[in-house]
Amino acid sequence: MRAVVRILFVILAVSLVVPGWTGEPRLALLGDRPQLIASRVALDPHDPSRTRLGALTYLGGVVLRSLDPAFGGYSSLAVVGDRFTLLSDGGNVVAFTMGGDWRPRALAFRNLPAGPGIGWDKRDRDTESLVLDPATGRSWIGYENYNAIWRYAPGFARAERWRNPPAMKNWPVNGGPESLARLPDGRFVTISETGHVPPSRWHGSRRDRLRTRDALIFAGDPTLGSAPSFFAYAPEGRFDPADATALPNGDLLVLERDFRLPYRFHNRLALISAAQIHAGAIARGRTLAYLDAPLIHDNFEGIAVSREGGATIIWIVSDDNQSLLQRTLLLKFRLDPR
Repeated sequence: MRAVVRILFVILAVSLVVPGWTGEPRLALLGDRPQLIASRVALDPHDPSRTRLGALTYLGGVVLRSLDPAFGGYSSLAVVGDRFTLLSDGGNVVAFTMGGDWRPRALAFRNLPAGPGIGWDKRDRDTESLVLDPATGRSWIGYENYNAIWRYAPGFARAERWRNPPAMKNWPVNGGPESLARLPDGRFVTISETGHVPPSRWHGSRRDRLRTRDALIFAGDPTLGSAPSFFAYAPEGRFDPADATALPNGDLLVLERDFRLPYRFHNRLALISAAQIHAGAIARGRTLAYLDAPLIHDNFEGIAVSREGGATIIWIVSDDNQSLLQRTLLLKFRLDPR
């Protein structure tokens, strides 16, 4: 009888400490023994010599695997020099160094120390976008479900500031700040994955409004409290914006994604000129490339830019949804002159 009472007491105590837990399995956390395997992949599995893709040249890529059960689900990334940081949509961070031999080194696995939820399930740790400041090591992360932006200390050591911007309050629960980018002048841009510009700010037809995505421009750090200005992003067709990153000249690259039955993903890479990124604008990107079968394809959700010599390098990473039908792919392209 005492054992039964003790068990009931423990259950009651847990329910008081973590009242938000619904009984759902806790998301796996990365372990403290990082391990990563990279295998080369071709752009065209049927023609390994092919490198041309629209305005891009394919420079190589890898499929990433790990025995760690929490590995996978990467929806954003940052690249600083030869250092890669991948952030999953479950609050897990994988960092490594990789050079021309495509072999990951200096691995580091960690889990975010704090966030807007208690961390019991995906809704509480749905990290979808990332900005990493190479000068300070600080990072900004966009959370879906809570429609929040959090700032973290270097190395994700601790949360420093966070904010639920009122302008993002009505963004869809599962269609919030999927994209977050920092422009060269210090402004931040975020785009809702599925949230349209509200009727109160739209002067055109309902049909055209439903083709837009609500987008915000913060004058500086979005966690500091200044009100953002609004603009609209118009993706192509059925595509949704999955991530964005800035080019050195202030242009914005947007990675768009579409899902097709029975189980196939299709991506578009669009370029928004810097002149379109201002309050009240309706930004429409110029297509740089499409990535679809029979070429290598998957659920690409993360994009980053780096420089090699005078070349602009574009990296994209796929979210495998921790499914046996998908892979974690990291691909490298050069943006060719117009």
